[in-house]
Formats: sequence, C-alpha cells, structure tokens
Amino acid sequence: MKANRRNFLKLSGIAGLGMAAAPLVTSCDSRSKNDEHTRLDHIHKQATQRHTQTFNMSGYAAPALDQVRIGFIGVGNRGAAAVERMSYIEGVAITALCDIREERTIQAEERIKRPVHQPARYGGKEEGWKAVCEREDIDLVYICTHWELHAPIAVYAMEHGKHVAVEIPAATTVEDCWKLVTTSERTKRHCVILENCCYDFFELLTLNLVRNGFFGELVHGEGAYIHDIMSSLFDREKRYDLWRLKENTRRNGNLYPTHGIGPICQAMSVNRGDCMDYMVSMSSNDFMIKDAADKYIKTDPSYGSYVGDNIRGNINTSIIRTKRGRTIMLQHDVTTPRPYSRIHLLSGTRGTAQKYPLPGRISSSHDGWLDEEAMRTLEAQYTPPLVKKLGELAREIGGHGGMDFLMDWRLIDCLRNGLPVDMDVYDAASWSVVSPLSEWSVANGSLPITVPDFTNESWKNNRPVDISLAEGGTTQVIGA
Repeated sequence: MKANRRNFLKLSGIAGLGMAAAPLVTSCDSRSKNDEHTRLDHIHKQATQRHTQTFNMSGYAAPALDQVRIGFIGVGNRGAAAVERMSYIEGVAITALCDIREERTIQAEERIKRPVHQPARYGGKEEGWKAVCEREDIDLVYICTHWELHAPIAVYAMEHGKHVAVEIPAATTVEDCWKLVTTSERTKRHCVILENCCYDFFELLTLNLVRNGFFGELVHGEGAYIHDIMSSLFDREKRYDLWRLKENTRRNGNLYPTHGIGPICQAMSVNRGDCMDYMVSMSSNDFMIKDAADKYIKTDPSYGSYVGDNIRGNINTSIIRTKRGRTIMLQHDVTTPRPYSRIHLLSGTRGTAQKYPLPGRISSSHDGWLDEEAMRTLEAQYTPPLVKKLGELAREIGGHGGMDFLMDWRLIDCLRNGLPVDMDVYDAASWSVVSPLSEWSVANGSLPITVPDFTNESWKNNRPVDISLAEGGTTQVIGA
C-alpha cells in the first residue's frame, strides 16, 4: 500500500506539472496564464527541494542575554500593541521604532509605559528597516510589517547578527521559507514565529493534557481562521497601501494558516517526533470579493489598481497528512458572515477537545462532553504553570485576552535565560508554507503536494519544547 501511495504521489506530481502549464482554472482565476504557470511551477519545484542541515536549530539555546534590546519594524496596529506590552517586561530595552508612516512611530512611542525606554525613530523611507537591522545595539528585531516584507527583513536581520520574531505568516513563498531555515542555521540566530494562538489558555490546557496522555494517541486535528474582515480589506486606514486586499485578489488558497495549525502542530509534536508529509487543498469560487471591489471601484476608480484577477475563493479547506499517519484539516474564510472561529479540535484515541463554539469543551473516552464541574476539576489539575503564574496579569495587560503578552514574556524569558525557544525556524517555515502549497493544489484540481521537511529528517530525534510546563521563568513584569 505504501508503494502504491508513493507511485500515486509521483504520478500526481508529474501530472501536476503538466496541469500547471494549463491550470484547472476556475472562475476566480483569470490572471495571465503564463505568469501563473511560472509561479505555480516554481512552488512545486521548491516544495520537493531538500537541503543539508548545517546546524540543528531545534532545541538550540543561544547565549543568554541579560538585557534584550529590541528594534520594532512595522508599528501599526499589531506592532504598536507589542511595543506597549514589551515595555512592561523586565530586561527589555526598546531601542528603535520603524515604520514607513512616520506618525506611527510617534504614536507607538507614546504607548511605552516606562520612561527608561528612549527609542530612536525611523520613518518615511521604504527601506528604513535596514538601518534598524544594521544597528549594533539591537539583539532582537520584532517584525510586524505587511506579509511580503516578513521574510526579507528576517533574513537581513539574522545576517546582521540579530534574533528575529516575525509576525504571521513568516513567509508567503516556499523559497522564502527555505531562506529563513538556511539563514537561521548558518547564523545560529533564532527565527521565532509570533503565533499568539499557541499561548491562548485553552490551547495551553489541551497541550498539557496531551503531554499527560489524557487524549491517548492523537489521530486528527482541526484548525481555522474564520474571521469576517471583509470591510477592512477596503479600508485605507486599516492597512498600509491596502496590502491585504492585494493578497486576497492575487493568491487563491489558505492565506493565513498558522492560527489554526500552530497549536495542532505543538500538540502533535510536528518537527519533534512527527512531520507533515503531503497536503491537498480546495477553494470555493469567489461569491463576494469581486462584487465588493466593483462597488468600490465605481465610486473610486483608484481601487482598481489594488485588485488583481486571481481573487481568492471565499472558503478554502486544506487537509494535511503527517508521516505518522495523522490528519489535520484547516479552513480559511475572511469574507463570509460566519461567527469567528479557530475551531481548535484535537481528537485522540481516548478523548477529544474543541474550543469553538465557546467555551472550550473536553470529552473523555466515549462519555460525551464533560459537565461544568468536571471541567473545573480538570482545569484545576492541568492548568499549565505558565498560566497559573502569569494568566491574570496577562489578561490585565491584554493582547487578544492575554495570549499576546504570554507570548512576548515567554520569548524574552527564553532569551534572557538562554533557553530553547518554543517555536523555532522549522515551525515558522512549515506552518507558513501551507499557504503557497495550498495555492498550487487549488490551481491543480486539489492534487496532493509534498510538504517540505525543513528539518532534513532531524524531526525523528528532535524533542518537544513544552510550553505548557514553562514555569521556571525569572523575568519580572514591571509597572502593570
């Protein structure tokens, strides 16, 4: 059976290359066929690439930093909020703030809670971020720009001796995912993906339950990014140069997979005992985005320059199979009026967890969902030390209910104590690569495509870094 599957994948890959020359075009793909063929062909070639690992970043503990000097690049909504959160944390020096919109650097500085921070400001220049990366008094570059700049800035910063923390997705192409990996290995600098959902309280609870065998052997996981942000796609004040509208009208696939897949990969120890093998992806037609775009263009023709022809289907569903035979289902939907959901379902041989619809629910064996009293008992026993220590303070400081602050605090504590980071470059690459791979599968009639093994098979021996047991932190929170 394994041989048959390998033959099928080999044949489907060959067929896929042929189909890429004349893609199975749906009504939401009318861009230049030659350009699209070239791009999709490149995705397939990069997906089957292998590399010789020069250094294993999994479990790597960089030399401890007594003080973490941070340069923030991109201080719009996400970045400015991170500046404020970091200003509460001991051992942090906010050294630089950078944004193409100079007024944003001023606004971000105003959110700093302690006068000890006196950052330099860089604004108004397209490549002002390079000067931040080149500074000698920065240890960590924190990247919150639009997606296309994530990987170029991260690579440049690591090449200049900086650790990087990069917003999601860490890269939008397979090629850039590989660049992140090879650069991190060569420079021995951390490339941490800022996937805050891995630090949400229910996700941490279920991770701790997984580590304690509560669910038995995990069989399947489901995650999603279902968030109606349709109106904001066209809001010039929300995002610089309408960059997210461009993404959604030029790329058809799962453009934002990491909220859903990150916590599942942590639970399944992907890259540390398991590895994604291959995936398939399917998109609906677009029933909404083009109609909305046409209405905006009628009143303001300049919108036409932002809207491409490869408009994303409203709902994308992708399915991934791991080397150990588990399955992961992901959905992406940012335009239909569905209630917000990340699903977060873990299904095992002895139990199940699911967060949405709220509140999070857990079942044990075949007995159905636990009642409220049983849930309270379970939470009392298995709430992770990290949440017990900082949960209430994190809720007070904020950031998506506190998970953003837990993420930032944990990163700083790891850097200050010379600990391995929770999410390394292999996570950044493998969680982000789902997006371009989904584009290829969608364009080729949902054929399977290989998920690159960015660890070069070191996943077989890598050990999990267990966020849920992160209790030994020494970093204090000041002024909250």
